[in-house]
Parts: sequence; structure tokens; C-alpha cells
Amino acid sequence: MPRYRRCRQPGCHAMVQFPNHYCAKHFEHEAEYLASRQRWARKHSEQYQHKERHYNHHYNMVTRNRNDNRSEQYQHKERHYNHHYNMVTRNRNDNRSEQYKFYRSKQWVDLRQATLNRDHYLCQYCKAYGKLTPNSKTVDHIVPIAYDSTIRADQENLATICRKCHRLKTQWEQYYYGTAQNIAKKDVTEIHDIHRIVILMHQK
Repeated sequence: MPRYRRCRQPGCHAMVQFPNHYCAKHFEHEAEYLASRQRWARKHSEQYQHKERHYNHHYNMVTRNRNDNRSEQYQHKERHYNHHYNMVTRNRNDNRSEQYKFYRSKQWVDLRQATLNRDHYLCQYCKAYGKLTPNSKTVDHIVPIAYDSTIRADQENLATICRKCHRLKTQWEQYYYGTAQNIAKKDVTEIHDIHRIVILMHQK
């Protein structure tokens, strides 16, 4: 359906079909109007670019690097943050670093897919108490590799898990095995039975 608007000529009430701005009677003003719009757009584009350059210059020279001392402080903090992230958060010890590499390996990609196919994408923790949760796409280490990395590639230690169970199990693992950050691992018996783990997960 065509769109219409009123002619831009003052006092004229004729309707004009898009994209024109003037009716047939006043159409001689169309080219002049379009040229004025282009001049306006160029002018405001230049003003915007000037303001953007001024803002960027002000930010770099005044806010972030207004003197050499503040610039050094910023760079020092950035280096410290990157070091802390790599050494403490992501690779705070050799074990976590190895875990990170393992989860990015082709071996893990193949193991994960094989486990999902074996379990038919059903959460094995929900299934343990009679509930079927389809479309579960996370594969869990029954005994976490943060506690025992020697069985990380053992498919018997893998099970499909839904998001809700994964959250509950992670909390339980941190309590039972001591796998949370900055907490020492506990000397406890590994539990491989999913049914027993589900009971422990839901204990208050």
C-alpha cells in the first residue's frame, strides 16, 4: 500500500506519494529541498566527527593519561589484573591449567558426544529418581576431575546432566570433595554411584 504525506510548500494541502516531498504543482522545489538536506547532513556529520575527536582526545589526554604517573598506575593495574587472572583465577595451579586444556581438546569433544549419544541426551541424575529430562547437553564427571584427574578420560566416569542438577551437584562437590576455589581438597572416599550422589545432593 503506497504511503502519502502533505506537500512541503507552505499553504499547500495536496498529498504527495513517497518518496517525493512536493506535489506536481510545486515539484520545481524538490531538487532544491533535497540539496539543502544533503548540506544539513554533511554539516552535522562534520560537527559530530569533530565532537567525537574532541571527546577521544579529552579521554586519552585528561581522563586516562592526564599525566605520566596516572598512565603508569593504569598500566601497572592492568598488568597486575592479567597476572592475577592467569595465575590465580584461570590457572591458579597446574591441575586447573590441565583441566582447561583437556576441556578444549579433541579427546574431550569426542568423549562428550559419545556420552550424549549413549545417554540419549537424558539427564542421568534426574533419571536416577524416575524423572526424564530430555535435551540435556552437559556432560558431567561423576567424580570431578578437580579431585581425581586420572579418570578424566574414563567414559564410565561420565554422565549426561541437566542444568539444574549440574548446579546442585557442583555445590555438593565443593562441600564433599573440597573443590571450591581457595579450599583444600578433602581426603574422602570417591562416590561413583549416581543414585547415592542424587540422595546426597538433595540433603539439606
